[in-house]
Amino acid sequence: MSDDVTPSSRDDRLAGLLAKARGLPKVPGVYLMKDAKGVVIYVGKAANLPDRVSSYFIPSADLGARKEPMLDRVVDFDILECEGEWEALLTENRLIKDLKPRFNVRLVDDKTFPYLAVTQREDFPRVFVTRNPGDPDLKGAKIFGPFTNAGALRDAIQILQRVFKFRTCKLDIIDGDEKNRFFRPCLLYAINQCTAPCAAKIGKDAYGADVDRFVRFLGTKRSVMLREMEGEMNAAAENMQFERAAILRDQIKAIQKLDERASKSDGWQPETEISYLDPEKALTSLQRTLGLDEPIRCVEGIDIAHLQGGETVGSKVCFVDGRPFKNEYRRYKIETVKNLAGGRSNDDYSSIREVVSRRYREAGEGHELYPEVILIDGGLGQLHAAMEAFEQLNIKPPMVISLAKKEELIYVQRRAEPIRLGRENPGLRLCQAVRDEAHRFAQSYHHLLRKKKTLEE
Repeated sequence: MSDDVTPSSRDDRLAGLLAKARGLPKVPGVYLMKDAKGVVIYVGKAANLPDRVSSYFIPSADLGARKEPMLDRVVDFDILECEGEWEALLTENRLIKDLKPRFNVRLVDDKTFPYLAVTQREDFPRVFVTRNPGDPDLKGAKIFGPFTNAGALRDAIQILQRVFKFRTCKLDIIDGDEKNRFFRPCLLYAINQCTAPCAAKIGKDAYGADVDRFVRFLGTKRSVMLREMEGEMNAAAENMQFERAAILRDQIKAIQKLDERASKSDGWQPETEISYLDPEKALTSLQRTLGLDEPIRCVEGIDIAHLQGGETVGSKVCFVDGRPFKNEYRRYKIETVKNLAGGRSNDDYSSIREVVSRRYREAGEGHELYPEVILIDGGLGQLHAAMEAFEQLNIKPPMVISLAKKEELIYVQRRAEPIRLGRENPGLRLCQAVRDEAHRFAQSYHHLLRKKKTLEE
């Protein structure tokens, strides 16, 4: 127990938290334990919020050696109500990765929830599970998910393959290739689970129609198939074919779990979902656009966000070799911009100067990674504010740019005119990815709070 926490004050505090927990709505959700400074120190999920959160504060609770010290520090908690346990899993995963609470050990690594991909640029589209939907090889593919139950997803795909007979192999199959007629198909064709386009057993159009039906099926509630399967299950049970009934029951549950998914557009896993042209191509394009002599390996992005209650925060994200590098992400609570009109703190220029100064003072002294390109979210004014901060530092940055929204113009240090690039330019798309990730990271926690409308900041 901490030296400044007496037994009586601790007991009173936990009793108050227990009373608050018991009054929570009986729904799935996520809870965030906070210390006296309002810092989130633990994030967890719950199928039933009052039951799970209360379990921390009852006098007989045994949280184990790892979590017990948390009770000395927690003074309050927030909650986020969720649509179901699947959304609670996604929310918990996102918040732990972004906030890195000190008492969380799970989910701080790069493990992600899987997606279902249906390729579209092949003569005979493939269906498979992936954890990297941003892979350039999946350009144009239809992506479903993320799904929170990888096992149920794989079971469902196996069941549905019997109906729609799509392929899941990695073969490069070209329609009309003479070699296909002499190819020996795998076992899936023999058990009537694939139509074997690899062996020219089905034409391109007929196979494509099957895949289109499968994609449409994923977008529906699948009620017709489930009713038929439930009828088969009940009939099997009545005929005392209990093993068959149990198999059908498990299959029904697996298909129902296809609904336990989010959408890629929701941005739950940006570290895997950020999609642009090949990273090497994007970095080479940006180097050429900026006229740099040396290759670009590291790009950092800075954004300023104004949260509810007038609080202002800055964020810094880091991309190495064109991919997010989460270990170098940082948040900054703006301290120098206060007491503006109306009690607000929303001076973007001063906030940028503060973040730049705090971030790059130590980096310039060789204590931290120094990027080849620093990208500020904003226009010419934001770029000038950043450069004013750099002028006060001993080490000058190699390249500072800003990216303005809407027109997507790139402003470059010491250049009078902005650079306008085509929307498909790989260098521009990399800059957009960095800018958007900095914005998301700055607002992720607070965006979730506003989205759920359960708390007042």
